[in-house]
Order: sequence, then C-alpha cells, then structure tokens
Amino acid sequence: MVSSIGIDGLISGMKTSEIIDQLLAVEGNQQTLLASKRTGLQSVVTALQSLNTKVASLGTAATTALKAESWQATTATASSTAVTAVTSKDASPSSLTLTVDTLATSQSTLYTLPSSYTSAKPSFTLTVGGEEKTIVASSSHIGDVVAAFNAEGTGVTASAVNVGTADAPVYKLQLTGTSTGAANGFTVAATNANDGTSLTSQQLRAAGDAKVTLWPGTPGQTEVTSASNTFKGLLTGVDLTVSKAGTDEVTVTVARNAASMSKLASNLVTNLNAVLGDIADRTKATTGTAADGGSILKGGLLAGNTAVRMLQQSVLAAGSIDIDGKSPASVGIVVGRDGTFTFDEAAFTAAYAEDPVATQKMVQAVSTALETAATSASDSTKGTLTAQITSYQSEVTDLADRIADWDDRLATRRASLTRIYTAMEVSMSQMQSTSNFLSQQLAQLNANNASS
Repeated sequence: MVSSIGIDGLISGMKTSEIIDQLLAVEGNQQTLLASKRTGLQSVVTALQSLNTKVASLGTAATTALKAESWQATTATASSTAVTAVTSKDASPSSLTLTVDTLATSQSTLYTLPSSYTSAKPSFTLTVGGEEKTIVASSSHIGDVVAAFNAEGTGVTASAVNVGTADAPVYKLQLTGTSTGAANGFTVAATNANDGTSLTSQQLRAAGDAKVTLWPGTPGQTEVTSASNTFKGLLTGVDLTVSKAGTDEVTVTVARNAASMSKLASNLVTNLNAVLGDIADRTKATTGTAADGGSILKGGLLAGNTAVRMLQQSVLAAGSIDIDGKSPASVGIVVGRDGTFTFDEAAFTAAYAEDPVATQKMVQAVSTALETAATSASDSTKGTLTAQITSYQSEVTDLADRIADWDDRLATRRASLTRIYTAMEVSMSQMQSTSNFLSQQLAQLNANNASS
C-alpha cells in the first residue's frame, strides 16, 4: 500500500503513517486473499485453455481421418523419366502404357525486314492462331521494331539477330511463339512497305502438337495430341507431362499413396499423446516443503478435476478400442504400459498392403471414438472443458471487480484515518499552545509576587 503524505510526529512524535499502513494491511487482508484466489483461478483457466486447444487439434485429426477423400490419395509413377504424372483427388488405381511420339513446339521464324516504309512508323499485321493484331513500331530502327513485337499480349517474342559483322551489322527479326501447338502458329505481313521492298521469311521451326500413342502394338492403339507437353486428364484425375520423344514404351502406374494413409494414423497418435501428456503434466503430484520444514505432497494444478479425468479415460479407451477382435496395435497404433501411444509405421504399412479396407476400418473406428471424446470435451457450446473455462473466467472477472472495490474501500479508509490522525495532531498542537500560554502566565504571576 502507498503511504499518503507524512504527518508523522508533528506534535505527538508518533509514526502515524506507519500506523495507518499497518491498520490498512489488517483491513486489506481480505483483498490479498481475493487476489491470491484470482491468480490461482487464472492459472487453472490458462491450463484448461491450453488443454482444450490440444483436444480440438485431436478432434480435427480424427475428423480428417474419417473423411472418405482422405483415403483416396494416390501417387503416380512412370517407368521412364520421359514422362511425369501428377494425380488429383479423383484419381484411382490404374495403369497405362504409351509411347511419346513428338513433343509440342512453338513456331520460330526469321524475317528479313523491308528496307523502307511509306511512313516513319513501320506497321505489321501479326496473325496468331487466327487472330489478327496490328503491330506499329515507333521507328524503323530494329530495336523499336523488336520492342513493338515484344509488347504484352502479342503472342510472340522478338529478338534482333545480327547476320552481318560487328562493324557492318545486318539485322534480321526472329519471332518465336509464346505458346506451343499447331493451332498457335503465326504469320506476319508488312502493311506499309515501300514499293519494291518486301518482308521475307525463313521458318526455323513449325508450331506442332505433342503426340502420344496409347496401348501401342495392340488393337486398341490410339493417338492423342495436345497443344502443350501436358496431357490433362489422360487418366481420370491424372495429368501426364512428356519431356522426351522416343519409341520405347512407358508404363504409368497409379496406386494408393500408402505414405498419406500412414500420415493419417500418425497424426492421430501425435495429437493423442499431446492431450495425454498435457493432462499428465498438470495432474502429477510434486513434493514441497510444509510450514514445519517437513515434506508435503502437492497435487497438480488440474488434479482432482473430474472433467479432465473423464477426458483422460475416454481418449485412452478410444485409442485402444477393439474392432472385430483386433486392437489398433494391428495397424501400428500401440499403447504402452505408461498410458502413452507410439506409432509403428512398419506395422501400418504391412497391414495396409495386406488389407487396405480392414486397415482403413480400424483407423476410422479409432477416429470415430476420438472425435466423440474430443467433441464432448471441447465443443464450443456444450463441451465439458469449455463449460469449465467459461465458469472459471466468470469467477476471475467477479474477483477482479471485488478487488477493485477493495481498492476504493481502502482508499476511503486511508483518507478517513489520515483525517483522524491529522485532527489529533491539530488538537494536540492546540493543547500544547494552551499549556505553553498557561505556563507563561503562571511564571509571570510568580515573578510579580516575588517582587512585591
């Protein structure tokens, strides 16, 4: 408590500020007890919120493992580096044999520009994929012509090629299409060249489609083309990208992604251990020192909390549930004697390879039980942990208000005591003045009597 301006010993010599502080310390003991209780409750709230977050994460992991699409993850492999494959959620186990006949190309053409134009600004008609565009250069300088063709959206890239020498340069214009595929070829015409001059061209590379042959050498042999080197949806949910042509057959195989399935089970174990570990840490007893110096056993912050104990029991039961006479350990979810779980990836991989349906059923059964336990505890409206957090937070708020009331009450009491002691000092001062006056009068009277 902060002392007010000192009035110590003005007349009485008493340390009145210390007396007031001591009186308020006694009266404010109730506030100290309330503050201590508030601190303890806030610690409980913080612990429950931390646990609730971990429980919610466990629920999310369980919900993910329960979704059918989570078990449809696939991966594609190719027997040659000439082909790469990417799968989406719609892919299913399958295989396809093909040859890569040609790769997609963009057109590349070399142009000899007209020697002069009818105006200062050369104009060209560029036709790309059947769409005409007018290209106007700011001058006949090769750099300006290149810049005009390189403008955004032309569909080509341009560069100047010096076919002469450094001292006597002779420039030609090279145009290359920005998109591959036969449909993306282009033509160029000079629209304002002077008579007797023309735009001539030499094709360096024609625009062409990529082509693959499916099921080569069989009655079902079929050619498929693509404007790019990627064949989208060639298999359902599978995109193939080719990078090298050749006559060798390439087999693309789509299979279930066992690693993704393993991750579903592994995430369950990770989140399950996070919940159980938090509970263990906050409920374990510790040894302290009693007032008499002896040892005393103290319970953890959440020891004795019924909701926490029930949560611990429910998630332990969910993680070790039996399905069709088998335990989760058969798919790698193993509970130890200390109540913690480990994930045996090798056991899961072997179980999934042997019977993917039964493995999925086991993991989803555990997930269902864990999701139920997690929701029961952490549901935002009716979860047991949520209800406790709300209740304790309300108590903390109420205690904060009561502590603030005590601040006002003690401030008022200090002012009152200060007035009382100040008044006492004033009264004593007045009495001292009166005593001094009477002493002087008596002294004077005695002096007068002595002289008469």
